[in-house]
Amino acid sequence: MNLTPQAVLPEDAAQATLIGRAQIPGNPAGPSPVLVDPELVFDLSSIAATCSELLSRRDVLEAVRSARNKPIGKLADVLANSGADNRDSNRPYFLAPCDLQTVKACGVTFVSSMLERVIEEQAKGDLKLAETIRKSLGEEIGASISSVKPGSPEAMRVKESLVKRNLWSQYLEVGIGPDAEVFTKAQPMSAVGLGAEIGIHPASHWNNPEPELVMVVNRRGDIIGAALGNDVNLRDFEGRSALLLGRGKDNNGSCAIGPFIRLFDKHFSLNDARETKIEIEVSGTDGFNMSGVSDLKKISRDITDLVGQTINKHHQYPDGLMLFLGTMFAPIQDRDAPGQGFTHKLGDTVTIRAPRLGTLVNRVNHTDKIPPWNFGSQALFRNLAERGLLANHR
Repeated sequence: MNLTPQAVLPEDAAQATLIGRAQIPGNPAGPSPVLVDPELVFDLSSIAATCSELLSRRDVLEAVRSARNKPIGKLADVLANSGADNRDSNRPYFLAPCDLQTVKACGVTFVSSMLERVIEEQAKGDLKLAETIRKSLGEEIGASISSVKPGSPEAMRVKESLVKRNLWSQYLEVGIGPDAEVFTKAQPMSAVGLGAEIGIHPASHWNNPEPELVMVVNRRGDIIGAALGNDVNLRDFEGRSALLLGRGKDNNGSCAIGPFIRLFDKHFSLNDARETKIEIEVSGTDGFNMSGVSDLKKISRDITDLVGQTINKHHQYPDGLMLFLGTMFAPIQDRDAPGQGFTHKLGDTVTIRAPRLGTLVNRVNHTDKIPPWNFGSQALFRNLAERGLLANHR
């Protein structure tokens, strides 16, 4: 994995306010929020013990910009030590840039991915049937839903027409109906970061990465920044039954976020986030290469609508929220044989990048082969107490 500043940082890194989280050696060692600039990484635990607390500060921009008095090392060195293959626990390395925040995700927010979810449902998780269904279903309903606004009168007329033709699906309901799909992607503290291995359940034979924009929302519901994410997806599990969504989505290492959180400021705003194009590349040890793009300008619901349907007077997140926005990337390129489409193989390197957000790189392994998740919220607070940092958690 190419984990150099040139490869990982946003193209305008000198203007960006980048928040990360790093494992910092010590007695005991432990995670801390950090500020990342093109040369150095600075420990922010003196102003907030957790990323959750830091990102809910009303003065977060001013606070982090003035906290450059405790460097933990050169950025190049911390990045080089962040790869899963060669981490030295005696030196700092990057983690996912969130901790206590709930990790939620929105599904079927692009027409192309919505059709793929319908195909999964129709194929009952059978990869071999998917290509035949894809051709017929795309021709049948693709034009009907490609330009409708979710929840609009026009969308309801399309729904009525599809119901009459026995073509309605639960995925179309959340794709063009008034209510967005919002589900729990991962538990607080369970996401992995830059350079880590991501997990595929060994029982899955049809799966793929999902490159997404991840919105950073504080406890008050304010959208304050963005990151990149990989919503690792088991298509066969969910295809067999929508009730297996949790089994297909929330597994060891199945959620990657990073490389850093970019805070909104005068150089990068919510409107810039709306213009994001996310590129993805999958490189296999078998010589297979695949690339694609997810363009946020083609999303069917605005970012503020998706966030507003997640955190509101009906549901609150007092530790903040990381919200995946969905993707238009649903790979169908044949990997092994004609008509069999794409699925991951062990050792795949997944690279997700956006010019203003940087590059998130991870490697695929089975969920039972990567390090188990054993550092949860209780472990975090024990660690903070041992390091004398609870006074900085307010």
